[in-house]
Amino acid sequence: MNSRQEKNITSIIKRTARMLIPGVLFCLVSSCQNDLNEVMALTSGNGRQEDRAEDVTIINSKDGKIKMRAFAREFVRNSSAKPAYIDMNGNLKAEFYNDSGKVENVLTADSSRYYEAAGNVLVWDSVQIVTSKGERLNTSELIWNASIQKFFTEKPVRITTSSEVLYGNGMEANSDFTWYRIMNTKGTVQVNKGDMP
Repeated sequence: MNSRQEKNITSIIKRTARMLIPGVLFCLVSSCQNDLNEVMALTSGNGRQEDRAEDVTIINSKDGKIKMRAFAREFVRNSSAKPAYIDMNGNLKAEFYNDSGKVENVLTADSSRYYEAAGNVLVWDSVQIVTSKGERLNTSELIWNASIQKFFTEKPVRITTSSEVLYGNGMEANSDFTWYRIMNTKGTVQVNKGDMP
């Protein structure tokens, strides 16, 4: 190959490259388009769920002692909601411990929502609490109000003890269920002989 042929080939390569490179760049740039609405939806935080996990165990401790241990099939934390919340759903189980490290109460339910700022908790669907004494509370919804340190519900409740079954519409109780009050009570109550007038 002589020098003239080499110059022709080099010239053809340069012209081809000058035509090809802008065409390739145009194709690349035109294929990188974003829908502005999609970008805004992703970056605005509306409805964004920051944390999601499955088969979760949460341990809450104070002064080096476990106070509560909760298990759930699904965990969702949404801090962009107003107010921010954490959902724990699917076979929720929470164990509450006394200062000696023994399980005092066990709560089970299908779903729960914890409002982080206020510390309030709502549990619903097949709610049951079993105390260390074997007493059992069943209801469809239970609310923990952190500011007054009480559980309450306006839904129908059933409390089963070793000697009686109580029904009512609404209830309030302290944090460890050693005290409770049922509204509109009905059911069977065992009375000691000496307590009757």
